[in-house]
This record gives sequence, C-alpha cells and structure tokens, in this order.
Amino acid sequence: AGDVILEIEGRSTKGKTSSDVVKVLKGQPNTPVKLLIKREGEEKPLEKTIVREEIKVNNVPYYGMVDDKIGYIKLTGFTQDAGREVKDALLKLKENDKLEGVVLDLRGNPGGLLREAINIVNVFVDKNLDIVSTKGKVKDWDKTYKSLNSPVDLNIPLAVLVNRSSASASEIVSGSIQDLDRGVIVGQRSFGKGLVQTSRPLSYNTQLKITTSKYYIPSGRCIQAKDYSHRNEDGSVGTVPDSMIKEFTTRAGRKVYDGGGVIPDVSMPVKEYTPISRSVMSNNIIFDFATQYRLKHPEIKSARDFKVTPELFSEFSTYISTKEYSYKTESEEVLEEWQKVAEREKYFDAAKAEFDALKQKIDHDKKADIEKSKDQLSELLADEIASRYYFQRGRIETSFEYDTELKKAVEILKDQSFYKDILSGKYVEEVKKKGK
Repeated sequence: AGDVILEIEGRSTKGKTSSDVVKVLKGQPNTPVKLLIKREGEEKPLEKTIVREEIKVNNVPYYGMVDDKIGYIKLTGFTQDAGREVKDALLKLKENDKLEGVVLDLRGNPGGLLREAINIVNVFVDKNLDIVSTKGKVKDWDKTYKSLNSPVDLNIPLAVLVNRSSASASEIVSGSIQDLDRGVIVGQRSFGKGLVQTSRPLSYNTQLKITTSKYYIPSGRCIQAKDYSHRNEDGSVGTVPDSMIKEFTTRAGRKVYDGGGVIPDVSMPVKEYTPISRSVMSNNIIFDFATQYRLKHPEIKSARDFKVTPELFSEFSTYISTKEYSYKTESEEVLEEWQKVAEREKYFDAAKAEFDALKQKIDHDKKADIEKSKDQLSELLADEIASRYYFQRGRIETSFEYDTELKKAVEILKDQSFYKDILSGKYVEEVKKKGK
C-alpha cells in the first residue's frame, strides 16, 4: 500500500486509468509481469517481477471471536462455495466451548448466487423448509427453493447485521432468518433488490437482460423496493407507496412488512461522517499518513490492542496542517442556500450586514474541526494503520472497538431475555408503548 506504479513491462502508466492498468497487469497464470514502482523512503524506483496467479477471493474474509463468548463471521459475497465457507467458519467457532452466540455480518454485501443464499440459511435452519420462491407472470416458471442439507446448529443465538448496501442474496438470507424467527436482524433497512433477471442472447455479441419474476421470502413478502410497474410521467421509478405496503407474519406470529428491503428488528442510526472526515479521506491524507507511519514503525501491537494515542493524534494534526484540503460544514451550506434564496427574492441587500456577521461566526476553523472530529478521525486512522500491518483482518479487528452496530448485536446475544423478547414480538410492543 502506498507504492506508485510507474511502468508495466517498460510502458509508462502516466495518464492511464485504473482499468487501463488492470488490463495490462492481468494475464495468463504463471506468467511474469515486470513493474517499476516508486516507494516511500526509497531514493530510486524499484524493479519488481511478479508471477501472475489465478486469484480466488474468499466469500468469508474473516471469522473469529469478538470476545470470549461471541463469534463473528464476515460475509462479503455469494459466489460458489459461500455456503460451505460459512459452514466451515461456524464449525471452527463452535470449537470454542464458551461460544454463546454468533454475529453474521452482511453489511455492504451486494449479493450473488441464489443457491448459495439458501445454503447459508440452511447452516442455521432445518432441511426441507421453504427459504425463497420466485413468482412472475408465467406461472409455469414459478419455483420454490427449499433447504436441502442438515443444519450445523439450530439453537445457537444468531444476530445478522445489514445496512442500506445489503442487497439481493443478502436480503434473502437476512429476510429468511427473520421470517423463520431464527435470529435477530440489526442495522438499517436493506437495499430492496428482489428481482430475478434472465439474459437473452442477441445479435452482434450482445445480450438483453429481462426481469422475469420477483423473490418472495418465507412469510410471503417481496423484498423489492422499486416499483417498476408504475412509472412516473418522466419515466422515473418510485418506491412502493405506504398505501400498498402489506402486513405479513413470521413463523412465530411477529408482524413484518413488504414494501422494500428487510426492516431490522433493532434499527440503528446511519453513521454520518463529518465534512472534515470525508475530506481527509477523499484527499488520501489518512492513507498517506499511514504509509509514512508504516515506514517509521516496523511493527505495532496486535490490531485488537492498537490504539490511536494522544501523541499519535497530535502527530497527525501536525501532519494534516501542511496539507491542502477543503470542505463545507452543513451550516455553511445552509447559509449559502439562504443567500441564493434571499438574492432571488430581493431581500439580501437589506440583510447583508447581518449575513456577513453570521458568516464570519460560522466560517469553519480547520484546527477546531479536527479536534471536534477527533474520535471519528482516530477510528479512521486506527483502521488504516492496522491494515498496513495486518491487512483486511487487522482492519476488521480494529473496528470491534467502535462498531456500534456490532456492539448492539453482541449486547443482544449476551442478554438472552432481550433476545427472546425480540423473537417473540414482545420487544416491538414495548417500544410502541414507550412511543419510540
């Protein structure tokens, strides 16, 4: 990380896009490719010869124990063998005699193969259960998919994490787990991708992708959010209106709803990054700082133990003060919008003095904003630095310290009365009584 590729096989990469570079880097397995790279801390460019290999990206990049009692499985895809990878991960976790619950993390998972989604659900539920069905206009094509294998564990408490980027197969897994009352869903409402699409070959080596049916999970609800059957006059597509949302019930009688995506049993707010945090990330300032940090420090504590100390954050604050970056606070954006409206309505000239005074008061102070965003910037720093030593595993383990959604899932799994209240529907009733 941090290396700059200057040449590939003697050809300069200057002005090339990432896709251009990838095309040249890729080739037949077991063939060499020669690179000229510029590395931080090295005076001259380095020549490296890399032997190409067929790369297989695991669907489960990480599994392990969050603490002594709760296991964690990160699932990032649904390619072939995803079900086997989840099964193997759970079996490994079960070797720990203290294991009391498992978190399955589907956040940011865009989906993939339908059969693998069914296999993953089957790890936690009995065989011969309806997991998902597809229904379309041609009734002869309708099909119901069942769990076919013996489960690994029917009883271990399970929490599934989802967010707005969990889609398709991720929603089949989380929705089925919810409908079968097999586990608790935590996070934000999922994306809402419930369409089955079939490719038809056309002339000139082209294909047409046609939507042929929709996915329905065990309660009978559809997870599709966009209503393509009712387009607006301009051709745009809206979501299913509230008046069309229907109520369904889980196997235990809990109320669930269609209308798009999977609504978590325990909803969590979306994590919002401050303008300065977004700016330093988009400008690669944290990335570059981590590159230099790695050069100065050959090793660090384990990812779980690594912390951004006050001294380290002070060093970062000094580093960032020499960098160019810009951002607008929400207050500044609102004030700018107000100015446009006031000018359009001819009120601005009369209020200009007050506007200038207010603008001066809210103009952001980078140094003060860094301090205000200290906790968030420290998290981003810890992630990036830990990944330089322990790679993807390090990034995940570092996040255990501040991941609020994971912490909520762990809290639920450790409180069995709370866990059972959610699965029985009692938790929802209590929330309604409190007006939340």
